[in-house]
Amino acid sequence: MFRKSCLCLSISLATLSLSSAPALAEEATELEAVTISATRARSEAGKTPQKITVISREQIEQQLAITSDHGAVLSNLIPSYSPSRQKMSSAGETFRGRSALILIDGVPQSTPLRDSQRDGYVIDLSMVERIEVIHGASAEHGLGATGGIINYVTRRPASGTLRQHAGVSFTAPTDYESEGLGYKLDYRAEGTQGNFDYLVGTSWQTQGMFYDANGDLIGVDDTQGDVMDSTSTDLLLKLGYWLDDNQNIGLMVNRYQVEGEHEYVNVPGDADAEIPATSRKGDPLGKAPQNEVLATSLSYKHADLYGNELGLQLYTQRFRGRFGGGTNGTFQDADIAPIGALFDQSQNESDKYGGKLTLSRDGMFDNHLRLTGGLDVLQDTTSQQLILTDREWVPETVFRNYAPFLQAEIRALEQLTFFVGARHEFAELDVDSFRTIASTNPALGGVDVEGGNPTFEETLYNAGVVWQMTDWVQLFANYSEGFGMPDVGRVLRGIGTPDTSVDNFLNLQPIVTENREIGFRLNKGPFDAEISYYESDADLGSRLDSVGGVYQIRRERTEIDGVEFTGGWQVNDAHRLKLIYAQVNGQSDTDGDGKVDTDLNGANISPDRYGISWQANWTDKLHSLLQANHYASRDFDTPGLEFDGYSLVDAFVGYRLPVGEVNLGIENLLNRDYLTYYSQAANTGADVTRNGRVFNGRGRTFTLGYQVSF
Repeated sequence: MFRKSCLCLSISLATLSLSSAPALAEEATELEAVTISATRARSEAGKTPQKITVISREQIEQQLAITSDHGAVLSNLIPSYSPSRQKMSSAGETFRGRSALILIDGVPQSTPLRDSQRDGYVIDLSMVERIEVIHGASAEHGLGATGGIINYVTRRPASGTLRQHAGVSFTAPTDYESEGLGYKLDYRAEGTQGNFDYLVGTSWQTQGMFYDANGDLIGVDDTQGDVMDSTSTDLLLKLGYWLDDNQNIGLMVNRYQVEGEHEYVNVPGDADAEIPATSRKGDPLGKAPQNEVLATSLSYKHADLYGNELGLQLYTQRFRGRFGGGTNGTFQDADIAPIGALFDQSQNESDKYGGKLTLSRDGMFDNHLRLTGGLDVLQDTTSQQLILTDREWVPETVFRNYAPFLQAEIRALEQLTFFVGARHEFAELDVDSFRTIASTNPALGGVDVEGGNPTFEETLYNAGVVWQMTDWVQLFANYSEGFGMPDVGRVLRGIGTPDTSVDNFLNLQPIVTENREIGFRLNKGPFDAEISYYESDADLGSRLDSVGGVYQIRRERTEIDGVEFTGGWQVNDAHRLKLIYAQVNGQSDTDGDGKVDTDLNGANISPDRYGISWQANWTDKLHSLLQANHYASRDFDTPGLEFDGYSLVDAFVGYRLPVGEVNLGIENLLNRDYLTYYSQAANTGADVTRNGRVFNGRGRTFTLGYQVSF
């Protein structure tokens, strides 16, 4: 029967958030611990030509018991992910030196047409079953994955009658300052009834102010937005219906919002003297920064359609990202207020509609071939508004894209498997004629820009091999391509030359990134390890350059290479040690001679990183985790940027009670005093901006939680 066989693999990124067959959910859970698919072709983790990491629910819960910072959770578990900014903005948080495509059950969350870098907070991790991570450039899910893919797979209903879960947690700094207190509540109800399954989950969290190791308030980012002094809510709804043993329909709706309480203002520090910014009570002007995200997905799966597996998904995503305000020179308009006196703030608005069709057939040519093909379509409508003066900063920009693809898995020998594939992108950008705001050309009060609809198409390839050399040694190698788009909105809003045409002005060639990787996987007795070396090159990267006040795109070659290592030792049944290491290097060609010559700074490149963790199950009730990460110092070519390095230690202890479980997490256990990586390695610009964004990291913080299932 299908329900038994299909559950040997978990839901892939292609089939997306389909509920498990109700009668066999417990069996599926057991099997998923061994086999999890993470690509459009449903490749098995541990047998892929590229590195894939699957972050389990247990790992997520341990990290959430330590920190509620989404960036820190990813950084702690993904070796080459940058240290977290600890802010609402994820600017500077890169994956293998490039951008990661963030998905929720396969629904894209990024806003590439006007990259607001707010996709770090799009869902509460309490709603996530696992996180599937594809390392390196990939075109499997379209635009944006030049560094890799991070897919949040939402929780799925458990089998049986009604089951419920409730959790509560309390967070406080070392000195138990009342301004630093935070609270979180989450609740979930799930179950099955006949051919239906359902899940409803909700969470509410309020975060207090953050304190550094010296007991001082950390500076609030009142421009890009902050998760300090904020409240977030999430509501997840999932419904599934089994038409028969082979066919399932699933609905997923997730609404997430995080908004600042708007009660503190920034007190600038001194970036050159490494004096951090702080905060004080105040009454900020404008509206509080926020993220508001609504993601929906309707999916259908047929596991045996004339011998084929069919997956169909229709999705939408609505994103609103509001930034803090200011009297920035860009906002000024003499017709509205005296120059220097006009206060305004912006909001990114993006609406996506799309569909994914995947058809796969296995067992061909005496089980030597599996083919997977399909078609993706997407329409992304993005704009950026100045909301206090009702001005259009970035005009409504419509991106339409459709892409057929084909993947082949060729099992040439029992120990040797080849992977090849291609995806062809057809895309069109549609921009109506518009007028820029006054500051782009103060003498004319802005300029008129002729609209247009530039088009492009690109074929992207991938190829790989997996060789099972011995029972415990596996070699893998991979070539893959990913693509992105220049920040179109930033360019459009900066045009200051009269009679400019979108068709002639914008260089819309995609940013094609080539990723080459080779590595080994070892698994012998209590030891397991994976090590890989990769190179990531883009002949036409994208860098913004201001020429006479007009932002233009500089297409520069960038070259990035690195090493990733993860290793584990199961000391005995109760204790496990894990080591991680990541090294990333990168350069760009700034003089246009075709040779890279300038080191990339911390906005692109993460520091070399060494990590160790110790997980222990002391009894059937008591378990713990101790983790340490060292980020090595690094010099940069950019004046004023230098990273001193720092080490952080975190701890977690959980104890199962007769009813429920209590846990205690400690972030920055040793209370290390440090400036964040972004503050040291990527904080550039005018002094007034730099001094306001030099932030200390969070000091020792305790989180006490209790959860119960019934």
